[in-house]
Amino acid sequence: MQDLMTQTIKITKVAQSKAREVDFHNIVMGTRFSDHMFICDYQNGEWQNPRIEPLAMIPTHPAAMALHYGQAIFEGMKATLGKDGTPLLFRPDENAKRMNFSANRMGMPFFPEDLFVEALKQFVAIEKEWIPTQDGSALYLRPFMYADEPFIGMRAATSFKFIVMASPAGPFFHKKIKLYAEKKYVRAVNGGTGEAKAAGNYAGAIRPTEHAKTKGYDQVLWLDAQHFDYIQEVGTMNIFFKIGGKFITPDLSGSILAGITRMSVIDILRDKGYEVTERPITLTEIIEASKNGTLEEAFGAGTAVGIARIEEIGNKDLSIKFPSENPVSDMIADTLEGIKTQEIEDKFGWLVAAK
Repeated sequence: MQDLMTQTIKITKVAQSKAREVDFHNIVMGTRFSDHMFICDYQNGEWQNPRIEPLAMIPTHPAAMALHYGQAIFEGMKATLGKDGTPLLFRPDENAKRMNFSANRMGMPFFPEDLFVEALKQFVAIEKEWIPTQDGSALYLRPFMYADEPFIGMRAATSFKFIVMASPAGPFFHKKIKLYAEKKYVRAVNGGTGEAKAAGNYAGAIRPTEHAKTKGYDQVLWLDAQHFDYIQEVGTMNIFFKIGGKFITPDLSGSILAGITRMSVIDILRDKGYEVTERPITLTEIIEASKNGTLEEAFGAGTAVGIARIEEIGNKDLSIKFPSENPVSDMIADTLEGIKTQEIEDKFGWLVAAK
């Protein structure tokens, strides 16, 4: 395969940015999109023609295999502005690795990780005007890959598109959230696609999530498919519990997404002196900790949501209330935000300048 880094990313800019038309004080992620997109095509066994061009519709054949067989994966990232106004990416190398992990599970070609990072750097530098400066806001980046070969038949596709687009986003949750412990539907099982960031995982979660919202909950707490007791993750994030002064998060058992924010939270907690254990954890254990008074905090961690403090876990037969104070959750949220905006020293070396 040719070395794509020897190619120049072709850049075609819009005549005038639409960023000035946006009220960045009132933005909802996924409703407005920046001026450009990065595109690269996989044809004849290699990635080719990397380019940044004005955001536009993409012609798609009705037989595109992603529409019929679900070969589609994506990543979620955010870009922020540093103290000197430089656009910053948060751990893009980890997103590149996870993208290829997902590609491998879904029978899709690897995308060169160095090109992944370089494309994002150039793309974000061009879209700098779209990065909000309000507290808790960022430019949400969506790299994704899908099979665009027109073919009706059950096999791996031979042509794909890799695209990066962006949407400015404000804070995701303004309040603590309530989780619905789902006892009928499941998100993933060991050996399935739960550990990949595959589009179909989220499609299967839509109906249960809408059901949970009608019951007054914000997200689904997914449990294992056999016992409906082992905690996996929340709809858009991994989950952490503080019990008896120590933190516990479900281990990556094969059905749980390896969140970039998750691994960052673990590093921060350990750096602050907290004990963090990655292991199977059951809803029964959380109920018992709630009863005996050792359940101290719980929060979700994800790129889109950041750190989401949890108020309650429940369903028709259950209600677990969490303490009103969230000192460690607040510290983690402030630390992550501070690192991303250079208000706090990046001692971990997570930031990559997009210039």
